[in-house]
Amino acid sequence: MMFEFLFRWLYIHIFLGDFKEFIHLLLRWTHVFAGILWVGTTYYFTWLDGRFSELENATGASPPEKNVWMVHSGGFYRVEKHTVPNVMPEKLHWFKWEAALTWLTGISLFVLVYYHGKIMVDFEDARIKEGMAAFWSICLIMFGWVLYDLLLSKLFLKNELLGMSISCAVIVGLTYGLFYYFARRAACLQLGAMLGTIMTANVWMRILPAQRRMVAALKEGKEPDQAEARRAKTRSKHNTFIVIPVVFLMLSPHFPGAYNWITVCIMVLVGWAVAKWLRRA
Repeated sequence: MMFEFLFRWLYIHIFLGDFKEFIHLLLRWTHVFAGILWVGTTYYFTWLDGRFSELENATGASPPEKNVWMVHSGGFYRVEKHTVPNVMPEKLHWFKWEAALTWLTGISLFVLVYYHGKIMVDFEDARIKEGMAAFWSICLIMFGWVLYDLLLSKLFLKNELLGMSISCAVIVGLTYGLFYYFARRAACLQLGAMLGTIMTANVWMRILPAQRRMVAALKEGKEPDQAEARRAKTRSKHNTFIVIPVVFLMLSPHFPGAYNWITVCIMVLVGWAVAKWLRRA
C-alpha cells in the first residue's frame, strides 16, 4: 500500500504536474542546504584559526595554551593545531564537496531559470538579444576567476591595498555593465554566480591542490611548503569576504528594491566590511 501511494503521488504531482518546477524546487533546496554547510564550515575554521592566532600571540610568564576548548551538543572538544604533524593520521577529513555541490546546483538553477526561462534581458527595450546575453554570461562566469586569479597573484601579494582598490573598481564597473545590458534581476544573479564561481575555483584550483601537495610531502617525510600553505589560507580568507555579498545577491530576487547597481556596489562593500569584523570576532 505504501509503495502504491508513493507511486500515485509521484505520478500525479510530478509526471502530470510541472516537472520543471519540481526540479527547480529540488535544486534550490539542495543549493541552499549545501551553501549552509559550506559557509558554516568556512566560518567555523575562520573562527578556529582566529583563536589559535590569539594563543600564538599571547604573552605571559606561563607557557601559552596550545589547545582550543569548545562545548557543544553535550560534549567537550579540545582541538590542537599542527602545522607539521609528527604522525600522519590514517584518515583525513576533507571539506570540499560542500563547495562543489553548492556551485553545481547554483549553476544548474541559473541555467534553468534564466537561460532556459529566457529572462536574461528585459522583454522591452533590451540592449542585447537573449542568446547574446547568455553567451556573455557564460564567458563572464568562466573568465571571472581567471581575472581574479591574475589580480591576486600580480597585485595582492605585492600590495594588498592596491589590490583591494582595483578589485573595488572592477566590481563597480562590472556591476554597472551588468545592469546596463542585462535585466536587473538577472544582473544581480549574474554577479552572484561569478563571485560564487570564484569561491569554488579557489577551493578546487588553489586550496585543495596545495593541501594535497602538503599531505604528499608529509608522507614522504618532508616538511610542507609553508609559503604555499599561506597562499592557500589567503584564498580561504578571500572566500570569507566574498560569501557575504554572494548571499545578499542570492536573496536579491525577494527584494526588488535591491535592483540598482549603486545599491549592489554598496552592499558588496558592506559585506566586505562585515566579513572583516567577523574575522576579528
